[in-house]
Amino acid sequence: MDILGTLYDEVVGFLGISQALELLQTGDYSVFSTYDGVVSLIYPIIPLLLLLEFILGLVYKKPNTKVYKVNFLIYVFNRFIGRFIAIAMVTLIIGWLQPYALFQTKMTWYWFIYGYIVWEFGHFLYHYWGHKVRLFWCLHSTHHAPEQMNLSVTHAHFFLEAPYADAIRTTVCILLGVEPVLLFLIMFIDSTYGAFIHIGENMMKDGRMGFLNKVILTPSHHRVHHARNPLYMDTNFCNLLNIWDKVFGTYQEEQHDIQIEYGITRKMNSGNFLDVYFGEFVALFKDVAKAPGLKNKLLYIIMPPGWSHTGEHQTSKLVRGTYLREHLSKE
Repeated sequence: MDILGTLYDEVVGFLGISQALELLQTGDYSVFSTYDGVVSLIYPIIPLLLLLEFILGLVYKKPNTKVYKVNFLIYVFNRFIGRFIAIAMVTLIIGWLQPYALFQTKMTWYWFIYGYIVWEFGHFLYHYWGHKVRLFWCLHSTHHAPEQMNLSVTHAHFFLEAPYADAIRTTVCILLGVEPVLLFLIMFIDSTYGAFIHIGENMMKDGRMGFLNKVILTPSHHRVHHARNPLYMDTNFCNLLNIWDKVFGTYQEEQHDIQIEYGITRKMNSGNFLDVYFGEFVALFKDVAKAPGLKNKLLYIIMPPGWSHTGEHQTSKLVRGTYLREHLSKE
């Protein structure tokens, strides 16, 4: 019975309905008009959409079960290995750095807008470094390994990526005055929307979302981010507000004539859990081992993926730059 109880708790936890069930048991339905009540109703949306997306994949005979299988294994593995690390990291940083904040915001609509812009800056930094520093790419590559986009990709992360990401985002927000309650509200909204933008073509064929494609970051933008096409490499690092991508020149819209190819450029078996989860670490270890001298070994760790001590670099910046030059010369 303990096993069945644990299984039940895990299913309820995955679906995000535990808080809603607790509120229903009170018999007071007015609680759903409170903040906690609204949150309890929003949490299950993404998991339920994921299940619907998978069912539609079976109906359309395009489920790509390999992607779902590996991402499910990653979800289970991360539940046991890194369940509370990110929460502890956020709590530690808030307690440590809040006394050094430049000023302190309050829970108002204008400070909310300020806080969200600051949060997006922190997210941009973490995400950008996750693509531009080889060691950080080892943490982030698991998320880019799937060769199809669907909501299960939301759960495809190396267990240490969340603490690394939250350390950067929380540090930026706290030092720039975003008070903790406001920060947690922004984190909730951002994580929910950040899951939604992984929605696949089975449920949303055109992810541009009409006029919103010009205003916010849409599933279309994030599909571009997950692409390995030369034009799309290392673009669209933001999550909801694409302001920082436009500021730093990493904004890229989806082109109608370029079919998105998902996945990473390293030759790999995307249906193999070990290769998806640890493959980039293995590749980095091999490069460091064969590199001559301490300097080159260190450079393999901190330089962008594709950097080589031989000078035969294949970084995304060079690949994309070559593509743009060739494409512009033909126009």
